[in-house]
Amino acid sequence: MTLPTYPDLNGASVFITGGGSGIGAGLTEAFLRQGARVAFVQRSDATAFCDEMTDKTGNRPLFLQCDITDRAALVAAIEQAAQAHGPVSVLVNNAANDQRHKLEDITEDFLDWALAINFKCYVTACQAVAPKMRAMGRGSIINITSISYMMANAGYPLYTSANSALNGLTRSLARELGGDRIRVNALAPGWVMTPKQLDQWVTPEGLADHMKRQCLPDTLSPDDIAGGVLFLASDSSRAMTGQALVIDGGVVVTG
Repeated sequence: MTLPTYPDLNGASVFITGGGSGIGAGLTEAFLRQGARVAFVQRSDATAFCDEMTDKTGNRPLFLQCDITDRAALVAAIEQAAQAHGPVSVLVNNAANDQRHKLEDITEDFLDWALAINFKCYVTACQAVAPKMRAMGRGSIINITSISYMMANAGYPLYTSANSALNGLTRSLARELGGDRIRVNALAPGWVMTPKQLDQWVTPEGLADHMKRQCLPDTLSPDDIAGGVLFLASDSSRAMTGQALVIDGGVVVTG
């Protein structure tokens, strides 16, 4: 897939959570190909991924090892990215964890962890970038959510609850920050065939059932999501805020 080029993203300071694997890896590569200065965080070592991106794009991302549930560590990583690349003008809150669970199995520790990784870190990152975006008089925040909460699926109620909450956060922050030309939008992917999904959740039967729900006959890849994120990050969407963009092959109906 050939993604479009957005000249205003060339040189932009971009910060991505979970930018070294899955959908996040696709987003990192897409921004690097735009000429953006990309910093990303994740828990596992991503040095090999950075080497790969340097070879493929000629543009090396800044990897900052970080547990995003550690508020102080995430704030420090965003500040480090700003020192290296300039104030963050594009924040992509992407990292999340859709670990399966049932209501009767939820403990207090699991509840705290699930909300920390699927919601609280989004709030933290928004708080960390907002002051410098205000000073610049511009910025784009993109919250990656999911169509899962729209589908009434069982098996991960805290994950779907957090995704629903992210839409409320997106709309409220769009209103709160809009006066400073900071745009806040959500993007809800469908079932993207990342290595994690293929390893842990995708079965022939489950995929066949899901594909019956899609209007389009093709499975989704990270590149399908990257195009939407680039659009939301760029000036091409300068009049768009407080919205939820769905890229799912036509599973859910909005509007």
